[in-house]
Amino acid sequence: MKKIFGIGVSGLVGSKIAEVLKDTYSFDNLSLDTGVNITDPTTLDVIRNDTAHGIVLHLAAKADVEGCEKDKALGKEGDAYKINVLGTQNVVDACKAGNKRMVYISTDFVFGGDDTPADGYTEESTPHPINWYGETKYQGEEIVRNSGVPFQIVRIAYPYRKDAFGPKNDFVHAMLGRLKSGQPIMGVTDHLMMPTYLDDIALALGKLFEKEDSGIYHVVGSQSLSPYDAALLIAERFGLDKTLVGKTTRAEFFKEKAARPFNLSLNNARIEQLGVTMKSFQEGLQEVI
Repeated sequence: MKKIFGIGVSGLVGSKIAEVLKDTYSFDNLSLDTGVNITDPTTLDVIRNDTAHGIVLHLAAKADVEGCEKDKALGKEGDAYKINVLGTQNVVDACKAGNKRMVYISTDFVFGGDDTPADGYTEESTPHPINWYGETKYQGEEIVRNSGVPFQIVRIAYPYRKDAFGPKNDFVHAMLGRLKSGQPIMGVTDHLMMPTYLDDIALALGKLFEKEDSGIYHVVGSQSLSPYDAALLIAERFGLDKTLVGKTTRAEFFKEKAARPFNLSLNNARIEQLGVTMKSFQEGLQEVI
């Protein structure tokens, strides 16, 4: 069984990846719980000195969009920069010293969403993030891409699980919880996203772990839709009250908050060419419990 270091593999996304691929890959969790802090390079000696693991899967990030935006005024002293940029540099340095391949989990938020091609952003499209979260993740991408270590940059979007995740719910289970308890949802109508079933992300990563290439991959679902439409589909799937779902806009919902892109449609043809079928949102919802 192949061994992989998973930085942040105990979280919502990483734990599902480890679960789905457990018969093929053994994931050793590197996190604050195991004494690893990516903002402190001395704690990454476990990677530098290791000879048993060939790959480092780097999931750790400050992904709270609003929290990152508040950090923007602090620049390099803010947690978003320290974790997403400097932390990534530290992981890259450790991979280089330990002769490891790096798989870096990034985000659709590296794009601005105002110049989306008809068939979606491809891996060759030029990123131009419009909020600090996207900017710090893009800077992380550039560090990886120019590092000289073998790498794969994997952009994901709105991941959701089959099952609820105790410490933190994905957006599907968050919406589902509100609808089940009779609470209203305000769905944004002018933001397009590509929700991604987490088992599909895991299976795609399994394929990428087998490859020796370096490159960028869009590992996203096969359906672009708004949060408003997503909420309606969730209500329909579980037989819940659709009248609880109201409409709002980015300007209203995110007033005085971080800017949100309009159309974050990503083209996933490259990953599907590897034999991975990324489910549409409607297909993925059939798996949700």
